[in-house]
Amino acid sequence: MTIQRRHLARLGAGLLVAPALIRSASAQELTLRLHHFLPPVANVHRHFLMPWAQKVAAESNNRLRIQIFPSMQLGGAPPQLFDQARDGVVDIVWTLPGNTPGRFPRIEVFELPFIAHPQAAPNAKACWEFFESHLRQEFSDVHTIVAWAHDGGVIHANRPVTKLEDMRGLKLRFPTRQAGEALRALGAAPIGLPIPQVPEALSQRVIDGAVVPWEVVPSIRLQELVTNHTEILGNPTFYSATFVLAMNKAKYEAMPADLRTVLDANSGMVAAEMAAKPWDEQGPVVRAMVERRRQNTIVQLSSEEKQRWVEATKPVIDSWVAASRERGFDGAALLADARRLIAKHAA
Repeated sequence: MTIQRRHLARLGAGLLVAPALIRSASAQELTLRLHHFLPPVANVHRHFLMPWAQKVAAESNNRLRIQIFPSMQLGGAPPQLFDQARDGVVDIVWTLPGNTPGRFPRIEVFELPFIAHPQAAPNAKACWEFFESHLRQEFSDVHTIVAWAHDGGVIHANRPVTKLEDMRGLKLRFPTRQAGEALRALGAAPIGLPIPQVPEALSQRVIDGAVVPWEVVPSIRLQELVTNHTEILGNPTFYSATFVLAMNKAKYEAMPADLRTVLDANSGMVAAEMAAKPWDEQGPVVRAMVERRRQNTIVQLSSEEKQRWVEATKPVIDSWVAASRERGFDGAALLADARRLIAKHAA
């Protein structure tokens, strides 16, 4: 009987310890909510955010999971995304600094006219290297997983644009403050809108078109809403926009160390290279799809015409450099470094 009682006592102790072990193991699991502004059919959602989240889960033995909420499903508007991450409303956001014009002035150097490379990979890698050298303080309210820039943008409009004069009075949606200034310098009437509002604005004739890269076109049905598409080929390209994958700082710092290591291993340059792929790989697919549409026309500016655009937009760069002095930083030095890094990663 004594042996039996001792055996039962040991068994009981084991039963008491088991839930504690289970609780300890479950405490080391974490699910992060990632919020963004485009629908789940968008190429960035399907070809960057989803594979990235799956990679993080796999490398953490499924202990770190990232649940993605597209189309602003957790509430708010696209310009509020950065603050949602800062304030802990959500854990991670994918957003454009350009959604809050003037708030992040240094990263705008990649958004100036005729600075960026026509492919996303050099821009994305250059932007991240630039971030590490120059932008930590600008984004100090959050933990930045990665910052990057896309490939060359395209003008999509309800009338043909083949020369500078065709831009006059054209109401075009712009994604960033500097893209808007460039459009104004070219004679257009720039209108700032978050990308999800573009289809309705086109349907209601609030705008005549939009400047976006090929990659995003199908997610907002742009190929159905306008029939003219103007490419500005060659290096440098007309414009790019920057993005950040930003995380709530307190949430990041509270992560278990081993899970934070997994996240860190999938941040920075690794994530920048992954982020560039939807533009460089899916952009040509989208372009071919649009080209097959019988009613759609794709035109390319001649090199001589492009040079006219370059000259017309130079004051935008000069103005940004001058304004940087008033804001307490050396824009000319940042511009030189951005150009150096783009050339380095394009080589």
